[in-house]
Amino acid sequence: MLTAVVAMQKEADALLLQAEITRRYTLCGKQVTEGSAFGQPFALVLSGVGKSNAAAAAMLAVCALKAERLFNFGLAGGVSPRAEIGKVLAVERAVQYDFDLSELNKTPKGTLDEYDSPYFSLFCESAFEKAVLATGDRLNDSEADLPLLHALGADVRDMEGAALAHVARFTGTPLCAYKAVSNRAGATSVEEYLQNQTKALNALRQAMPQIVREAAHAAKM
Repeated sequence: MLTAVVAMQKEADALLLQAEITRRYTLCGKQVTEGSAFGQPFALVLSGVGKSNAAAAAMLAVCALKAERLFNFGLAGGVSPRAEIGKVLAVERAVQYDFDLSELNKTPKGTLDEYDSPYFSLFCESAFEKAVLATGDRLNDSEADLPLLHALGADVRDMEGAALAHVARFTGTPLCAYKAVSNRAGATSVEEYLQNQTKALNALRQAMPQIVREAAHAAKM
């Protein structure tokens, strides 16, 4: 089944408010919704915020729901100049920028112990502009992460995407992900997020027919 893993209810509603819902239930503490939208049946797991929540929900989707294809959508902070507020981007690579074994393993920051590259590749045959996503367990106004984010080539940052990509890699489950830019990373990040999340969510809702079409197409490949 085509299965979405989404962090927050307000993000999930970009799909669910346009869907015909057939079933809602709780599985291992995660809310699951099944239905169809734009002619495509789907399940959606509401993960909660952060990398551990995202990874747990992705494993639940693969192992319990037998997901054949995962997709993710939600809000993200812009890093590069082309990540304009309200713009929807398709993720082609993701990295956990707050994971650091560089001093121990002499590998670039973001590189997990069992890997030699910090990046996970996602399925990205998309009509949306492609982007590199950096994931970390924080959303704040600090500019301390900006040099690393730029060094990693990040266009946007969030708190779940690369953890989903990690699970997708080791379970062999293809993943596609889409992010609507809600703020700029930096000194006014939190304020901008609060001001612009409605605009970004509306953009995500409007993009949802195309997102579902692309995710369904990917599931057939």
